[in-house]
Amino acid sequence: MADNTTQQIAELNQKVDTILEYVNQQRLKSQALDDLVSDVSIIGKDAYDSTVKALDEHEVVLDPDQLTELGIRLAQNIGNFNSMLDTLGSAMDLMKDVGPIANEVIIDGTKKLHEFEQKGYFEFMKEFGAVIDNVVSYYGVNDVRMLADNVVTILDSVKNLTQPEMLKSIDTAVKVFSNMETENIPEYSIFKVIREINQPEMKKAWGFLFTFLKNMSKINENNN
Repeated sequence: MADNTTQQIAELNQKVDTILEYVNQQRLKSQALDDLVSDVSIIGKDAYDSTVKALDEHEVVLDPDQLTELGIRLAQNIGNFNSMLDTLGSAMDLMKDVGPIANEVIIDGTKKLHEFEQKGYFEFMKEFGAVIDNVVSYYGVNDVRMLADNVVTILDSVKNLTQPEMLKSIDTAVKVFSNMETENIPEYSIFKVIREINQPEMKKAWGFLFTFLKNMSKINENNN
């Protein structure tokens, strides 16, 4: 009987200790909460006082109705704010993924620009700009308009001039002219000219000249 009583007293003491410990923990939590509330109140009061002072210095007057409307609008657009934050997060993730690629593109572009500079591209463009300036200053608007009207004909002429046969003929003519002694050209009398005309190569040259003139005349007639 005594043993049972002793055991019950021990269990009762243990429960009382548990209750006291719980009460003490609650007291500590309540005290910590009170301290937190006190600190927050002090901080909030300081922030409020600072805000009121700053608004007063800048002569800002707050309308309670406008503040209420602002709060309502903020509450109504919470979903939009969440969507905006989600979009911002997605954009940040995209920037993280695209960042390395963009860096590689920038590095490659910088290397290519350096290569162009080493090859003289920029210097060439600079000098070509001077050429354009000279052309613009020399030719007027009417000249450019005439060029636009005849650009097809000009391109056709350039196309024909760049044909292999034409380039070969031009090259031959240039070579012949460069090999001629233009300062010591011999004089020809009428009789000597007549003799030269009877030479086979001169007959062929005259044939070429007359054929050229006849064909040009036919083309002019067709165009007219």
